[in-house]
Amino acid sequence: MSVIDKGKTDSEKFLLDPYLSWANSEGIPVHLDFGHDLLALKTDKWDRYDARGCFAHTHGRGDFCANYVLEVEPGRKTRPVKHLYEAFFFVLAGYGSTTLTLPGGDKQTFEWGPKALFAIPLNCEYQIFNTSGRENARLSCTNDAPLALNHYHNEEFIFNNPFEFKDRPGSPNQFQGEGEHSAYERKIGKSTLNVWETNFVPELTSFQMYELEARGKGSMNVYFQLANGTMHAHMSQIPVGRYKKAHRHAAGTHVHAIGGEGYSLLWFDGDSEFVELPWRHGFMYTPPFWMFHQHFNTCEIPARYLACSIGSAQYPFISLRRVSNDGGGSTSVKEGGRQIEYEDQDPRIHRKFLEAIKKTRVDSKMGDIFDETALLAVPADQLTGVILTPQLKGPAI
Repeated sequence: MSVIDKGKTDSEKFLLDPYLSWANSEGIPVHLDFGHDLLALKTDKWDRYDARGCFAHTHGRGDFCANYVLEVEPGRKTRPVKHLYEAFFFVLAGYGSTTLTLPGGDKQTFEWGPKALFAIPLNCEYQIFNTSGRENARLSCTNDAPLALNHYHNEEFIFNNPFEFKDRPGSPNQFQGEGEHSAYERKIGKSTLNVWETNFVPELTSFQMYELEARGKGSMNVYFQLANGTMHAHMSQIPVGRYKKAHRHAAGTHVHAIGGEGYSLLWFDGDSEFVELPWRHGFMYTPPFWMFHQHFNTCEIPARYLACSIGSAQYPFISLRRVSNDGGGSTSVKEGGRQIEYEDQDPRIHRKFLEAIKKTRVDSKMGDIFDETALLAVPADQLTGVILTPQLKGPAI
C-alpha cells in the first residue's frame, strides 16, 4: 500500500466524492431535496465563516455546481475567508456589506440589501457584515466547489492558496453597481444575447431587461458576466397572464425565484405526471439533466427569476452551455433544439394554467395562441396521458 492508502480498506479507496466529504465534515446541516425554500432551511453554526449556514443540495445539481446558505446574525460579521472556487451570492433577506481584499492588497467595500447579486472574484479574501442590529442577513451562495474539490481533492489547495488572479476583479466601478452592456447575435435561431458585465447588481427586481421572444411572447432576459468568471447567471421575466416555453438543458442550473408567484412544471419525456414546484421569493431548485421544465406566472405582476450554473457567456466551459448560449436552448426540438413550442405542448399544461389564474383572478394573455374556450370544455380526464416530446427533425443540439 502507498502512503496515501495506509489504513484504508479497499472499499474506502474507490468511488470517492471529495466535495461531499468536505460538505459533510463542515458541521452544518446538509439538506437534500428537489428544491428548497432557502428562507426556511435550518442553519447551524459554521466555523469556517464564524456565522451560521447549511448546504442546500438538490437532486439535479449535477457534477459542477452546488448551493449553500449563509446566515449572519444582527450586528455580526463573518471571519475573512477565501477559496479557489467561484461564488455568486444572492441576498435573500437583510442588509449588509462585503469587503474584499483584491490582488495587491487593496480593499473594496460595497453595501447590499434584499435581492442584490454579487460575485466574489476567484480566490479573493472577503468578509461579510450584517449592518442591521435587528434582523438576520441570509444569502444564497451558488458555487462551483464540487468542480474544484473533486478535481484537486485537496482542501489546503482550495482554501489556502496564495495565488492571485489579477484579471478577475475587473474595474473598481463594477463593485459599485456599474458595468458594461454587450449584445451578441446568436448563430442558432434569430435572437440576441444581451450581457451585462459587472461584479455587483444592487437590486434585481428593477434591473433593465431585454426582449427574448424566442422563449415566450413578452419574455425578457439579461445575462450576467460576473467577476470575469466561468460560472453563468441570467435573469428572466415572465409577463402577467403568460408563461415560458418548456425546454431542457444540462444539470446544475440553480433557479431562484425573485419576484411574483406561480409554479414550475418538470417532466421527463414519457412521464405520465408532472412534478410541480411553487414559485415565490426564496424558493430554489435545479432541473435534473435533460428534464423539461416550464415556468408559469399566476399573479398580477411580472415574475422574475435568477438562474446560476456552470458556463458563462464568455467562457461556456461545456459544449451544452456553448450551444445554449448560442441559441440552442430556445430552438424547437423539431429543429434539433431543446425547446417545446406552445403549439406542440401537452394540452394539460395550458388547461392547468387557466385553472390556476382563475383562482388568482388574472386574465390569460395566451388567447392568441390557444382556443381556450374549447380547451376548458374538454373533460379533464380526457386530457390525461403520457407526455411525449414532438418528433425530432434534426440533430439534438
